[in-house]
Amino acid sequence: MSFCNDGDGILKQRETTPILHTHARCGSASREARYSFLFAAISLVWRMSSGSGTRRKVKLQHFSDRVASDPETLIEIQGLFSKVRVYVKPSDGEWSLPDPNDALKHPVEEHCRLQALKVALNDVKNQLSDKNIQVWHQHTNSTNRAGKVIAAVRSAANAEICTQAWCKFYEILGTFNLLPGEALQNGELNTVHLCEAPGAFIAALNHYNKTSEATRYCDWTWAANTLNPYHEANGGNTTIADDRLIANTLPWWFFGSDNTGNIMLQKHLLELQQFVSNMHRVDLVTADGSFDCQEKPDEQEALVASLHYCEVTAALLLLSPAGSFVLKMFTLYEDSSICLLYLLNCCFSSVNVFKPATSKAGNSEVYVVCLNYDGKEAVRPLLSKLIRNYGPELADREALFPNELIPESFLKQHDEVCSYFHTLQLETITENLRLFESMSTEQRQRLDHVRDSAVHEYLQRFQVSFLPRSRWVSRNTVSPACCSVSGGRPPGQRKQTGSFNERRELQTLTWRERIEKGSHATWIQRHCTEAGGTGCVLEGPQSKCHVDSWYVIAGPALPALRNSPFCEGRLLNHLNEALMDTVVDWTGVLPCDSCHVVCAASIWAGLPGDSGGNKKKRQCLVFGSRTVWCARENQIEDLGLVFSPEPSLPQRGCITLHDGEPLYQQQLVGCVVLSLQTLHSGDALLLPVFSALTRVTAAVVFCLHVCFRSVTFRCPPPTGVVGTVLVCVGFCADAAARILPVLTGVHHCMSQLLRREGGDSPTSGWDRQVLQFVPMEELLTGGLTEFLSTMNSEIIQQKLHLLMHQS
Repeated sequence: MSFCNDGDGILKQRETTPILHTHARCGSASREARYSFLFAAISLVWRMSSGSGTRRKVKLQHFSDRVASDPETLIEIQGLFSKVRVYVKPSDGEWSLPDPNDALKHPVEEHCRLQALKVALNDVKNQLSDKNIQVWHQHTNSTNRAGKVIAAVRSAANAEICTQAWCKFYEILGTFNLLPGEALQNGELNTVHLCEAPGAFIAALNHYNKTSEATRYCDWTWAANTLNPYHEANGGNTTIADDRLIANTLPWWFFGSDNTGNIMLQKHLLELQQFVSNMHRVDLVTADGSFDCQEKPDEQEALVASLHYCEVTAALLLLSPAGSFVLKMFTLYEDSSICLLYLLNCCFSSVNVFKPATSKAGNSEVYVVCLNYDGKEAVRPLLSKLIRNYGPELADREALFPNELIPESFLKQHDEVCSYFHTLQLETITENLRLFESMSTEQRQRLDHVRDSAVHEYLQRFQVSFLPRSRWVSRNTVSPACCSVSGGRPPGQRKQTGSFNERRELQTLTWRERIEKGSHATWIQRHCTEAGGTGCVLEGPQSKCHVDSWYVIAGPALPALRNSPFCEGRLLNHLNEALMDTVVDWTGVLPCDSCHVVCAASIWAGLPGDSGGNKKKRQCLVFGSRTVWCARENQIEDLGLVFSPEPSLPQRGCITLHDGEPLYQQQLVGCVVLSLQTLHSGDALLLPVFSALTRVTAAVVFCLHVCFRSVTFRCPPPTGVVGTVLVCVGFCADAAARILPVLTGVHHCMSQLLRREGGDSPTSGWDRQVLQFVPMEELLTGGLTEFLSTMNSEIIQQKLHLLMHQS
């Protein structure tokens, strides 16, 4: 994850003197071999491109003709794939772990030379602050020398989750002897992947294992951790939304006892160790984590330092002797990075700092590749101290090691490493700025030639082979459980607009001003002309329901809803910002005079009444006030009405909890339990819901989907109802009989938690609550996600519309 101020794009070729050799596994092949492989790859891509015909064949032939063997291009391409520096340990054993008693007890120190590099880099980055981010990214994508690799690999190799991260890790696998020989000899490979969403490293490793002779018959077991994309308290700007692989492989993902997936919690570190205890040994740990640092791009390294410390501590705890570790880092100028690199050099036989060719050259990202771990015993005293101090402030308290205990020979090598990557990044940004102003036809042709050559080199160097879908990690991705969470939001994308300066200025505006300047402004300010939801229907009863596999997940009570699998994140952010700045009593918010609010009569008209010779009158259970629903009671003579109190709205102090307040959820589940106990086949139900942003409320809607022939919603609802109304028609008693015992148990669990925490008092809080009771695999199948996304969007639009029109 790179921040907004990085300059990405072409890297001017220059001669460099490496500190030491690289660990390249594939040397330069003969020109004939290169072209032989190239034509084979081109032929494969052409055969896979069904329906592309002669135009596709001509295009590929044109590509092959452009890949020339001129010395300048070959040297440049070799340099692109050789951006690596290796620390060289002195033979006298000078690099050794300091006494643990000296660790984490001295103040952090600044290294003047490295801080000067930081200032120089930020000075150049500041020239990007007025650039429109979308225009700039389009420019740097077009100048990125490896910019065509992803599309080529996706086509030629049929790669699963073929993203930039996939290509970077496949490049690492092909460049370093990452998989220990002992694992390959025993035919058993075990890996752990930290901060892994959406799972591209796992997919790349699977592809490598299935297509490589050395690992093809290896028995591979993996486990992964990431911030849980389904946990509502995880911030949307820190959580990867793309769950293509996660949704289909949930048992392999570790989210910890609080279900957040936060690896920076000490209890989660120890729980993760237990989670992977079935592995005979752990051969590889990867850590690809970062934070969204776009508000402070000049301090990215410092902001991510504690996460890096936690990832390293986890790796040292989990890895077996001779294991490997891959850690994503950024600039290495701060004291925290110096100490961390020294620690890794003391624990591994070889430590390499690598910039993959497929990592955009203008950003600060590098990968620290550590080979041949000495084992926990060698580092146990220090590791124990790191675990005791483990947490989100680990790098903020004191320096890991005092400066005087780090050998000068290490500091000199580290300076050279930083200078090397600093120069590469500076040259790239400078080149991009110059080309942004003007790029000649000759420069574009030259650049395209190099980009085509980079594709050729990548495919040849790393021997990327085709893998059928049946051998992917997520074999049912043909019809994935969920290709993109949060209501159809593009997987993993965080849309940004404008320049860095404009985005900073936007943060100074009020929430109303931000909405007015945002992409949702017209939609939010539009008055409702007809009742929403009538065309959005869940057809039931839903028969694909595995009640026997349902289980309750309880965890710490949600402080607020910052993220939802069933809503676009930016909409939820807008609403939360508005609520934080506005004192709202939804029962007292006046409806907009220009909006059409559905009347009760139109809802009654859509409900089935007594039909023909059916002696038994149909019944409709209504949760809400009789005064709201019976204004036209004479029109519903053929339908028996039964009224019951609706769930109480969330307390004012929990306004950003939406439908996540434990008391509201307990009452809502109680309403559904009552419905299933009292309704008869063919009956109907009207149930107001505040929203359905949480997994619990989504599961309630799913249960109704299982028990009724159809479920729709009406929004804006009749005056006096907040949120929306679920209109459930055609009750199925047999289906309800399966659901009722489970829901009764869930309701009992909720009630127990409320009583245990003293939640009966209106002013008290709750420490724990039920977070989920229907597995995400079921909530993400069928049309439920789309239904809930549509419904939540209508509810949020309505609430923001009302708030915008309040004085």
